[in-house]
Amino acid sequence: MITWFLSRGQKAVKLLSRSNSQRSPAAQTKGEDDYIVPTTQQAVLLYGAHQPYQLVEDHPVPADLQSDEVLIENRAIGLNPIDWRGPDFGFGIPELPQVAGRELSGLLVRTADERCGWTKGDRVIAISTDYRDSRKGAYQDHVVAKSYNIVRLPSHVSFEQGSTIGVAFVTAAVALGICLSVDFTVFDNGPDVRQVVDDLNADSLPEDVHKEIAQSILSQDRPETGDWFVIWGGSSTSAILSAQLAKLAGLRVAVVLDVAKHGSSLYKEHSVKPDLVIDSHDPQRAIEIIRSCTRGKKRFGLDTIGKETTAFLIDALCKTPSTPEPQRPEDSTSDYTGSLLPRHVHIVALCSAPKIQRSDLTIHTIPIKLFHESPEVGKALTMWLGRLLKNNAVAYPKIIGVGDGLSSINASLDKMRRGEISGGKMVIKL
Repeated sequence: MITWFLSRGQKAVKLLSRSNSQRSPAAQTKGEDDYIVPTTQQAVLLYGAHQPYQLVEDHPVPADLQSDEVLIENRAIGLNPIDWRGPDFGFGIPELPQVAGRELSGLLVRTADERCGWTKGDRVIAISTDYRDSRKGAYQDHVVAKSYNIVRLPSHVSFEQGSTIGVAFVTAAVALGICLSVDFTVFDNGPDVRQVVDDLNADSLPEDVHKEIAQSILSQDRPETGDWFVIWGGSSTSAILSAQLAKLAGLRVAVVLDVAKHGSSLYKEHSVKPDLVIDSHDPQRAIEIIRSCTRGKKRFGLDTIGKETTAFLIDALCKTPSTPEPQRPEDSTSDYTGSLLPRHVHIVALCSAPKIQRSDLTIHTIPIKLFHESPEVGKALTMWLGRLLKNNAVAYPKIIGVGDGLSSINASLDKMRRGEISGGKMVIKL
């Protein structure tokens, strides 16, 4: 176990005397038109792999915004596993020093274009999937975001709670909507994200997502009401949001998780609950339960853990000699839709997937880059999330721990390294 201690550098750190999260919504927006953006700020930087993050007080605040960008005064940061796995294992570090952090909430303090639909003082959630641009990293006092990658935060929701949902929602929506072609138009005027992507000029899309986009599910094989969506690793925030969105789209949802650790409590406060919770303690037993429940229906899956559990999911969902598909009764006179014929299985792997090739299986990887590279995709998802939050249609991940200020980031990430944050989020209050 590696424990990182905060390195402050040579300059003293001035803690900003703000108690923003304790202000009322009215006080939070009062006088925002008069807000003066400083030229320097506090930021937490990564100077190299296998090193701790370092806190500095004189990091420059981005001065020039592109026409589709806004500047946000940061009030709360949601931590994600990639924030500690990247430095520990040396990946996801495009440049050094790097400002990391994938999601935050705060107050909008500057726009490049008054026609962008946002104004100073708006309470927003910013989802920063573009980790190659350190201006958009969450580990700093002022953060740049694309205007189509931010979501309006309801006035009754705290900044801390708002910082928990962005990355999980986008991951879930892209996995379901693009990889598995789930149609969200059936609920709250959601988007058909697959159609949005199909309408784009392929030449405008990043080359490294072309393969995934090409793995389009045939129209007749798209998920329909009553089809099964199975999540292995159901305690992650991405899994929790995936379960909710799949249910809203009319799918039946099974989640595989550690029942002894989480039991049914993980989803008990949600208005949208999975149909089936399966204990992961005995993988073979879990596989048998999944086979029994999904027989005769189109089957789709999501794995949030790794190669071994993706293999379990493949074993559970793909046709095997021990679980023959039901056959059409010989004396049947009813119209036969073919729903009982063997179906192609589609599984999304959030982490690394095993190298398994089968004619009845497609393993998908999430083209998350489309969220920030394509304004059409980004806006479709953020507008829908804004409506879902306004209407209380989805539940926020549970806050497991709260760190105080940027100086608490290393200690908070250590808690995640030790596995102390499970079934919810660690957030940093600024």
